[in-house]
Amino acid sequence: MGAAAAIVLAKERHLIEDFVRAGATNPDRAVTPEQLGADTAGIGWRRLRDHAIVREAGTGSGRYYLDVEVRDAVHRTRLRILLVLIAILVALIVSGVIASVAR
Repeated sequence: MGAAAAIVLAKERHLIEDFVRAGATNPDRAVTPEQLGADTAGIGWRRLRDHAIVREAGTGSGRYYLDVEVRDAVHRTRLRILLVLIAILVALIVSGVIASVAR
């Protein structure tokens, strides 16, 4: 399961890097997926679109850009979730150690 998540995140990261390299970080500089060589049927593209990290420049234009502010917000949220999970894991380990010492 962890490997699958890592693959999806890597695909997202590659697409984000493609948008940055193309300079498509605002609606005026939007590009088509074909210009990036992006697979619009892939999970990376779908997740970026679903999270509004990649947005269409105009209704039906077929041109997309990277919304940097949304990308940064999603990144901060993912980091917070990771830190909470780590804190829970540490708490479980500590309580397990305390319980085993108390026996």
